[in-house]
Amino acid sequence: MRVIHPVILCLFIFVIASCKGKDKQSTTKSENNIDAARNFIRAALDGKFDEARNFMLTDSLNTNYMDLAERSFQNINQSIKDGYRAASIKILNVMDVVKDSSTVVIYSNSFMNNPDTLKVLNVNGQWLVDFKYLYQHDSDTTINKPVSKDSLP
Repeated sequence: MRVIHPVILCLFIFVIASCKGKDKQSTTKSENNIDAARNFIRAALDGKFDEARNFMLTDSLNTNYMDLAERSFQNINQSIKDGYRAASIKILNVMDVVKDSSTVVIYSNSFMNNPDTLKVLNVNGQWLVDFKYLYQHDSDTTINKPVSKDSLP
């Protein structure tokens, strides 16, 4: 029987450990603004809210909205969950609000086909979704609202 030399065994373990670290890192960091939005949306559609949080700007309001979305997802029936998991993401429009810093992504999914809007921010070189923008912006940003006239003389 052949004995594996301890140096070779240590080298093998080191290589395996480094590969695992790279896989984890690549799943938690997005390459660009669209990638961040897509990773966030895909994780949410799949019901992987812990993973979605990795692509989200962490603040109290975003955390509360994500908790709400997670509870809502847990309370829907399995056929709807399966529909979300099987859905593809459709990017409808991308607007660079501030180049290389802030982007608004309008998207839908093939299951519900209902446009939604996310803001993606570059924070310290990492693209993160500002989830609260979905709830706080004025309706769909692709719709131009008429300017209302001031009633004061």
